This record gives sequence, C-alpha cells and structure tokens, in this order.
Amino acid sequence: MPTNDEIYAKVQSTLVDALGVDEDEVTRDSTLQGDLGAESIDFLDIVFRLERNFGIKIPRGELFPENLMADPEWIADGKLTAKGVAELKGRLPFADLSKFEADPDVERIGDLYTVDMLVHYVQSKLAS
Repeated sequence: MPTNDEIYAKVQSTLVDALGVDEDEVTRDSTLQGDLGAESIDFLDIVFRLERNFGIKIPRGELFPENLMADPEWIADGKLTAKGVAELKGRLPFADLSKFEADPDVERIGDLYTVDMLVHYVQSKLAS
C-alpha cells in the first residue's frame, strides 16, 4: 500500500496531465474547479486517469456524484437542508464537510472537490 504522500504525488501528476496546470498549482487544498479550472468534461478524464494510474475501478457517479440537486427535499433557499447534507455525506464519505456544514450553500459544493479529497478517495479504494 503506497503512503499518503506517494498517493498525493501520483494524484498531483494525474491532475497536471488532465488539466494542463503547473505542478505547483496542485496543492492538497486546491479545489478542482475553482483553483484548477476543471470543468464537468474534465471529471471523466480525471476518473479515467486515476483508474489507469492506480489500477482501480471507479464506478460511475461514485467519485463525482450526479443528481445531487434532484430531490427538492435536499435544497431550500439555495442551501442544502439537513437531509441534503446527510445525502452529501453519504455520497462523499471521503470529503471533509466540516466547513461546508456551517454554510451549506449550494454554490459551495464544488469547493468540496479538493486534491486532498481525491487522495483520500484513492486511499480508500486501494485499501479495499
């Protein structure tokens, strides 16, 4: 099992290749969309590259859940409801939601997708 730092280095190089960014831009706290400029089409490429680089299988929607806004009980006034936050926790068990829970603004969901979140996800896949 590779160390956390080894996984981070490989995730970092994967994102450099997939997004065409400089290595120094890819820190553990970098958000995929806000900091690194990833768009929805890039998520497919990231999944493909992570699968290939780590020899893991990533089921569709597991790393980047779809239809998070599908249920009207999950959102009220532009914020996730308690039920919506619970759903998000269930779908993103490897993401740190501690700051998000204080202000569960729908516009901030993209900020949950950080480089460190990818590292934790890959670690969980390699451990299983």
